[in-house]
Amino acid sequence: MSMATQVSRRSFLIGSASAIGGLSLGFHVPFAEGAAPAKTAAEVNAWVVIQPDDQVVIRIARSEMGQGTLTGLAQLVAEELECDWSKVTTEYPTPGQNLARDRVWGNFSTGGSRGIRESHEYVRKGGATARQMLISAAAAEWKVPASECVAANSVITHKPSNRKVTFGKVATAAAKVTPPKDVTLKDPKDWKIAGKPLPRLDTADKLTGKQIYGTDLKLPGMLNATVRACPYFGGKVKSFDASAVSKMPGVRKVAQIDDTTIAIIADTWWQAKTAMDALPIVWDQGPNTGVSSESIAEMLKGGLDAKDAFVQTTVGDAPAALAGAKKTISAVYAYPYQNHATMEPMNATALYTPQKCEVWVPTQNGEASLAAAAEAAGLPVQQCEVYKLHLGGGFGRRGNFQDYVHQSVLIAKQMPGTPIKMIWTREEDMLHGAYHPTTQCKFTASLDDQNNVTAMHMRISGQSILAAVRPEGMQGGKDPAVFQGLNLTGDEGHIGYTIPNLLVDHAMRNPPVPPGFWRGVNLNQNAFYLESFIEELAHAAGQDPLVFRRKLLKNHPKHLATLEAVAKGIGWDTPAPKGVGRGLAQIMGFGSYVAAAAEVSVTNGQMKIHRIVAATDAGHVVNPAQVERQVEGSFVYGLSAALFGECTMQGGRMVEDNFHTYQVMRMAEMPKVETHIVPSGGFWGGVGEPTIAVAAPAVINALFAATGKRIRTLPLKKHSLA
Repeated sequence: MSMATQVSRRSFLIGSASAIGGLSLGFHVPFAEGAAPAKTAAEVNAWVVIQPDDQVVIRIARSEMGQGTLTGLAQLVAEELECDWSKVTTEYPTPGQNLARDRVWGNFSTGGSRGIRESHEYVRKGGATARQMLISAAAAEWKVPASECVAANSVITHKPSNRKVTFGKVATAAAKVTPPKDVTLKDPKDWKIAGKPLPRLDTADKLTGKQIYGTDLKLPGMLNATVRACPYFGGKVKSFDASAVSKMPGVRKVAQIDDTTIAIIADTWWQAKTAMDALPIVWDQGPNTGVSSESIAEMLKGGLDAKDAFVQTTVGDAPAALAGAKKTISAVYAYPYQNHATMEPMNATALYTPQKCEVWVPTQNGEASLAAAAEAAGLPVQQCEVYKLHLGGGFGRRGNFQDYVHQSVLIAKQMPGTPIKMIWTREEDMLHGAYHPTTQCKFTASLDDQNNVTAMHMRISGQSILAAVRPEGMQGGKDPAVFQGLNLTGDEGHIGYTIPNLLVDHAMRNPPVPPGFWRGVNLNQNAFYLESFIEELAHAAGQDPLVFRRKLLKNHPKHLATLEAVAKGIGWDTPAPKGVGRGLAQIMGFGSYVAAAAEVSVTNGQMKIHRIVAATDAGHVVNPAQVERQVEGSFVYGLSAALFGECTMQGGRMVEDNFHTYQVMRMAEMPKVETHIVPSGGFWGGVGEPTIAVAAPAVINALFAATGKRIRTLPLKKHSLA
C-alpha cells in the first residue's frame, strides 16, 4: 500500500511538523524503488529528466532562497550523472508528488544549513543511478556488456568499438531499465563539476527579471488580499466595522478569518491595503500588556543565579573548583530579540474549491506548507497541492512557521474558485514574527598561579525555541538546541576548548513572545558569549588572545586550524595600523568549523570596521565561489544584528515595525571580507549559517583592542564609544 493511500491528514500534519526546523533530525530517504512509474518517457528516475535534445532537468527538493542550494545540489547530481553542465536546468518537484511517490525525494525542509549536507549522498546516488541506467540502455541497444561502456559529458561510449550515443537518444529506453540496487559514488578528488566555482544557475533569470517570486505571481482571474492580525501577543479581534470600507474602490470582501486576523480582498493589493488602513478595528489586547523588554530582562536576570537549571555540558566539578579558587573572573552578557526581516514579506497565493486546494508559495519546507494548506482547507492531503517558488529570503521564518500559508487558504475559502494572492505589509511582517529569542549569560571562571584556566561555569538564562516550536524535541524538559556549539561531542556543534572543570547549564525562562529558528539559531549568542569571555580571560591572564586560545584548543585541531588561518590572514603577528584594534573568534556549528578576525577603529565615537578575515572548514566544498558568497552574506546578517538588530517590547507588543526602526547593514557600512576555505575532508558541514556567529565577537573583541571598552550587551548602537 502506498503512503498516498494510507496517510491521514492528521498524521501527515504531525509528521511534517516534527520533520522541520533549523535543527531538524535527518532520516533515511528511500531511492527510486517503489516510486510511481515515470509520467514521461524522458524521466530516467526521480532526479533526472533528459530531453531528446540532451537538455537535462535535475529535480531539486530543497528550497532556493539566495543561498545557492539549487546550484550546489545540481552540481552533485550532474557530477555523478556525467552530463554536459551547459545543458542543465532545474525544477522543483511538488510535495504532493513526493507524498504520492512514497517520498522518493525525501525531506523538503531547507534550514539549519542542511540543504546539501543532509541530502548529498542520496542526490549523488540519484545521478549515479541514472548514469548506470543510461549506460545499460545503450549497451542493450549495441548488444554489448555495460561494463565496456562509459559516460562523459552526456555521451555514452562503447570503448572497444568507439561507438557513441548521446543521453537524449537513449533516455526513453533508460527509463525502462531496472535501477541498480547499489552504485559507487566518486571520490571527491575525482570531481569535475562538483567542487568547482561554477556560476549559479539562477543568476541570469534574476538579473533579467524572469525569475518569479511569490509577490510577482499572476494567475487568471486572480484577486489580491492583505491581512491585519492583533499586534498584541495573546490578543485577538474584539470588533471591526466592515461597512466603513466595503464600498471603497476595488474592495470585494472584508472578513474575519480567525480569532486574531481580519482580511480584505480587493482587485489590487494596494486597494486592499488602503482599505485595511481605513478599517476601524478594536483589539482585545489580551493578558500580556504589562510585559515589556525591561520586565523580560528582569525575568532572565533572575535565572542567572537560580539554583535549578538544565545541565548539558559537564567536566570535572566546576562549582567545587570555583569555590576553592584564589582568582576568579565573572561577566554577564545579553543578546536581544531579532526579527527575520526577509526582503520579501510573507505571502502566498491560494485557489480553493470544496474538491481541491492549491497554493503557490515561497517556502522553506513544501511539505510543511502542504500540511498547513490541508489543515486550513479541511481537505485530505491528497486533494491539496503546493507549488514552490524561489524565496526572497527565508532565514528560518518560512520553515516551521506556516501561518501565512494557513491564512492564505482561509482567505481563499471566502471566495471559492478564485485565486487570491495574499501579501503581508512590512509592518505586519515585523510585528508577527517568530523572533530569535532573548537570553542572558553569566560566566565565572578561575585561573591558577600560572594563569591557566582551571574551571568555568557558563549559565544561560532565557527562552527555549523547542519548547514553543517543536516540543517533541525536548529531552526531559531540557532544550538541547540551547547549547548549540557548547556540547562536548557531536557533529552538529561541539566546544573546542579543553577546560578541566566545566559546567554549562540553562535556566529556562519563557516570556510570551513567540520564538523561532533565526538564521544561525543559538550558535549566534553562544559564540558571542563564549568568545567574548575567552578574550576577557586572556586579558585577565595577561596573555595574547591568540596564544591563550592556542593552549585551550590544542586537543581540537580543526577548531585551531581555522583560527590560525584567520590570524595569519589578518597579520596577527605584525603590529596593527595606528588606532586599529584586532579581534578573534572561532566556533563549531552546523557541522562546520569557522573563525573570524576583524580590524576596527573608532574616530569621534564612530566605529569603522576596516576588514574581516574568515575561515571555513566544511569538510567538503561543492562550490567554492558560493561558499565565499555565503560567508560574505553571513557577515552582512551577523553584523546587522551585532550593530543594530534589536526588537523591543512595550505594552505586550513589539515596537519596531519597519526598517526605519529595525536597521540593517548598508553597503557603505560593509567591510571588506577575505574568505579562506580550508576543507579538511571526511565530513559534510553547513555553510549558510555558522559564520554568522563569529561576526559579533570578532568585532567586539577588536573594538576592545582599539578602545579598551568591553561591550557585553548587543546591539552596539546602544553604547557610546566616545
